[in-house]
Amino acid sequence: MTTDAIFLGLGLTVVLAVGSQLLARWLRVPALIVLLPVGFTAGALTDDIDPERLLGATFSPLVSLSVALILYDAGLGLDLRHLRGHDRRVVVRLLLLGVVLTGIPAALLAAQFLGMSSRAALMLGAILVVSGPTVVGPLLNFVRPVERLQRILTWEGSLIDPIGAILGALVFHSIVASTHDHFGERAGQLLLSLAVGFAGGLVGSVVLWLLLGRFRIPEPLGTSVQLATVIGTAAVCDTLRDDTGLIAAVVMGMAVVNVPSFDVPSRNPFFETLVQLIIGLLFISISATITPDTLVDVVLPTLGLVAVLVVVVRPLVAALSTLGTDLPQGQRAFIGWMAPRGIVAAATASTFSTTLVADGVGGAAKILPATFLVIVTTVAVYGFTAVPAARLLDVRRSARSRPLLVGGAQWVVELGRVLRSAGLDVLMWAGLEPERERIRESGLQLAPGELLAAATGQGAELEGITAVLLLTDEDDFNALASTILQGSVEGPVYRLGPPHGSHGVVAPYTGGEILFGEALVRPALDRRYADGAPVVARSAGGTVPAGYDLLFRIRSDGSLAPVVGGRAPAEEAGDVLVLLGPARPAGAGSG
Repeated sequence: MTTDAIFLGLGLTVVLAVGSQLLARWLRVPALIVLLPVGFTAGALTDDIDPERLLGATFSPLVSLSVALILYDAGLGLDLRHLRGHDRRVVVRLLLLGVVLTGIPAALLAAQFLGMSSRAALMLGAILVVSGPTVVGPLLNFVRPVERLQRILTWEGSLIDPIGAILGALVFHSIVASTHDHFGERAGQLLLSLAVGFAGGLVGSVVLWLLLGRFRIPEPLGTSVQLATVIGTAAVCDTLRDDTGLIAAVVMGMAVVNVPSFDVPSRNPFFETLVQLIIGLLFISISATITPDTLVDVVLPTLGLVAVLVVVVRPLVAALSTLGTDLPQGQRAFIGWMAPRGIVAAATASTFSTTLVADGVGGAAKILPATFLVIVTTVAVYGFTAVPAARLLDVRRSARSRPLLVGGAQWVVELGRVLRSAGLDVLMWAGLEPERERIRESGLQLAPGELLAAATGQGAELEGITAVLLLTDEDDFNALASTILQGSVEGPVYRLGPPHGSHGVVAPYTGGEILFGEALVRPALDRRYADGAPVVARSAGGTVPAGYDLLFRIRSDGSLAPVVGGRAPAEEAGDVLVLLGPARPAGAGSG
């Protein structure tokens, strides 16, 4: 290809990847539902985005390294403190039983439905055991199931990808070499690959710990260090043993989030952006390699294969994996209705099928189009039915807000009580013991943890938090915690404004969402409450009464809309107003 054609192809791929994600957001559907057909359609209409023409032999290694970055980011979400007891048992069973009870039936069905040789069918069966965070994560974020259910499915999706990739590599090499190894020999090869992946992950983790923990490399250079270390470690591992770099990447991500001496935010906004772009580019590129002609003979047989996997195999795996655990019945059923295939399935199919076709393996030409159809169909089935299924099974998170109020002043505790009385699930934290005792006496839920660690999510249970309100008497703490928390919690982060003309170290110089108006900075709120101004909740019935200041609107669905930077949220039907009343006149009694 000419240089101009390569420029055009690369540019078009990026535009289609980002444009598809924007369209999906506008349509309020999972992005993969748009990415796959867009890539397929673009590949059918033009050769300009064919990755094999654009990148040649470098396409497959680039895919492997890109998937390693995706799995590193997934590993950052695997906090071992959140996987205990029955949850851990369910995840282990889903991995072990899922591989066996999915791979074998998929291979048998592929041979029967698609007319593949046993070797090609075995390859397809190994490919289809994976699920992955690239599809499970976005679907779960779209569905918003209860935290425990999301945690189990996230762990399964993040760990099954490297296991499935290693299994696929072992099956592929066995087929290519035409070996007839005994089961023990193949198991030994699998264990060797796992050992290489874990060893590489440990070495990479030590390198990251030295660079980020000991040398305290600042951002954004710290992010570049993570990228380089993950890519370098994955490349070395893949050179030693195929696809072991994926295991190393997950291990490194888990080390960063679980080892206390790592001074790295648990969720990095840059990585989230990068991962979203990589996902879009990979799905557009791989789906563009599928031609309409290759799909004609495999559509109906593959739909039959998907039907068995969705209706029979996955529910069976979920039932056996949750047997004897304390998971509610609805959550068990939902686990049985969530097994989409993602980028690792597409990447391994794209990598292995070309060689098998060249070696004359019967039916190998059907591996990639069949995998593509399985991905499209499972993503569509689960993407369009997951929300109704979660609603039917009553496993969705409450739509009502769960704010975390950081601070223990009397007016902050009073605000917490008012928000709770309006139906919100309020969580509070304070650093000083008298303030913590005040929160306990009020009957509000107190988050455990130590000072900044608790406020930043490293020492407190912050799952399900929809907003953080930093309301302490320390303006610099509020500003610093606001900066650290951005991108580390699910919802927005707000802080009180510092006093006018403040000479604090941090507070006057940082951005972030500032609560309330210019007249209600922290000292003004303290004085007003000390002068007898009450915090009250009232049903909206027109304008805010004279002498009162609007703090929040609580919507009819339970969501919390604060006044930010003096801008009041728009009025909606059914709102409840949270107000700060006027100060009590001097000499007035309490009655």
